[in-house]
Amino acid sequence: MKIIILGAGQVGANLAESLVAEDNDITVVDLDSSRLALLQDRFDLRTVRGHAAHPSILKQAGAEDADMLVAVTQSDETNLVACRIASTLFNLPTRIARIRSSDFMGQEADFLAEHFGVDDVISPEQEVTDTLRRLIEHPEALQVLDFAGGKVRLVAVRAYHGGPLMGHELQDIKRHMPNVDCRIPAIYRRDRGIVPEGITVIEPGDEVFFLARREDIPSVMRELRRMERPVKRVMIAGGGNIGRRLAAVLERNYEVKLIDHNKATCALLAEQLHRALVLQGDATDEALLEQENIGSMDVFCALTNDDEDNIMSALLAKRMGAQRVIALINRSAYVNLVQGGEIDIAISPAQATVGPLLSKIRRGDMAAVHSLRRGAAEVLEVVIHGDLKTSKVVGRRIGDVALPEGAAIAAIIRGEEVLIAHHDTLIEAEDHLIVFALNKRIIPKVEKLFQVGFGFF
Repeated sequence: MKIIILGAGQVGANLAESLVAEDNDITVVDLDSSRLALLQDRFDLRTVRGHAAHPSILKQAGAEDADMLVAVTQSDETNLVACRIASTLFNLPTRIARIRSSDFMGQEADFLAEHFGVDDVISPEQEVTDTLRRLIEHPEALQVLDFAGGKVRLVAVRAYHGGPLMGHELQDIKRHMPNVDCRIPAIYRRDRGIVPEGITVIEPGDEVFFLARREDIPSVMRELRRMERPVKRVMIAGGGNIGRRLAAVLERNYEVKLIDHNKATCALLAEQLHRALVLQGDATDEALLEQENIGSMDVFCALTNDDEDNIMSALLAKRMGAQRVIALINRSAYVNLVQGGEIDIAISPAQATVGPLLSKIRRGDMAAVHSLRRGAAEVLEVVIHGDLKTSKVVGRRIGDVALPEGAAIAAIIRGEEVLIAHHDTLIEAEDHLIVFALNKRIIPKVEKLFQVGFGFF
């Protein structure tokens, strides 16, 4: 696809990196020539210096024959105007805008489409907030993803010594939990992906991905690892967009403390939040953390705009007794360095954002796409169309589908019904399949498998 990205900040740069890796024709527009030069040195893409919402700049970027515009500048207004111009002047087919303000997000569903020509909205702040909320609901998990409107969840956990299933074959899960249906589509062992079979044995240190109905998740997690105490107390460092949103979501059900160094920000947060305790100070201040009983915190979230501050405050909180620490990290090189050490989870806003965008780029009808393991793997919610003649999967049992090596069908959503996939489950037209791809290299083969033939049209 020919894609124009407006904005070369953290989100734009990371999106460009992901999309270039998939052989898309990328042009990046930004006012900052040094950012553009850096991107051009690292990746095979084109850059244009100029204002993202100016018609002449969009024309120079190739808007006349582009397939998609992704406006991810820091300014909501610039993003919206750029989408409007791309729609009106250039008739550009797909226009996606990054929106940060909750004022815009709170409007009626068709407001942005009707008045600004926006086909889809991406909000990195909201994506990260939702990710953090799910991780706090399931404190033992490394990653939690929703499908089919939350009916089904895919959860990644680290298997530890002492779990009931440690050293046992996967087929034993059914004997341990006869009333719970779940599927383990992938295991990562020493960073190598495996599509497991019934006789696969879980080993300590395995990163196990399992999919189950939302209400069954706690039961399955108890089988795979020791359950930690339920989360009651959360401390958040950073009162920016993400910190504020997370505090507002959590304060109804948890004891929340929020630390920010800026006095004016703290005053504003104290007005906006109802139950959370807002503190002015530095999250790397040992005396402040000690005074606020960091040792009794179940989760510490470092969510400032500074990667180094987030790493340092999370490490300090862990050393001082916080049960679990999560750090927000923009630079992908840092994510790989710190994840799984003393910092339990490192979250990349760009990886959280790239999933919704990938669902628009993938061939076939994709209801959702999620990036896993920092972009190395993917899980897709594919809508199946066609009939026995035009589809390679309709009317076939899962065991008979010619899936590429490294791919697994984990579940089928049929209307309101959730069917955890087994080899003899029959696939019907309009089913939503949850498909796990261990490696991004096999995605084109997966897309081709689920596309309908020309006879269908």
